[in-house]
Amino acid sequence: MTCAGMATTAAAQGTKTIRGADYTPTIWVDPDGCQHWVMDDGSEGYMTPNVNRHGIPVCDRSKLCGMVNSDQFFTSGSYRISNQGRARLAQFFQSNGADAFIVIGHTDSRGSDESNMKLSFNRAAAVANVGASAGANIVDVRGYGERMPRTTNKTSAGRAENRRVEIMCLN
Repeated sequence: MTCAGMATTAAAQGTKTIRGADYTPTIWVDPDGCQHWVMDDGSEGYMTPNVNRHGIPVCDRSKLCGMVNSDQFFTSGSYRISNQGRARLAQFFQSNGADAFIVIGHTDSRGSDESNMKLSFNRAAAVANVGASAGANIVDVRGYGERMPRTTNKTSAGRAENRRVEIMCLN
């Protein structure tokens, strides 16, 4: 039976067809370097021919190639980059040689989850904007707030290390 036939049968039996949310076909790159896709029916997959012996995609084409200590580039609670910081970032993106970049923002645990998520994304977006202005291919921008700390948030040194923007290079 075709899909149209099923809809007709369902209508004839007095049942309702509920239309779900519309999906937009999308491609994105995760920090592991895997390109993922999602189709309009919600099915998802990987765009890589590389798999391990169990059929699981192996994509590790990315590496952490830069890290921005937030305290050096942003004032507390801000996502504005100084002119000197913009110049340093532009030089990094222009001299790196990667095919593409993923920019990921992080915060320490101070502040609400909502404000930390917003701040981390805005800082990552600010760095990504500098990269794009310098001609870099920015394929993804993310903010994880305080959810992926590098170290403890119980000390000021730990919190400072957790306030960062990571730049992943894809080759």
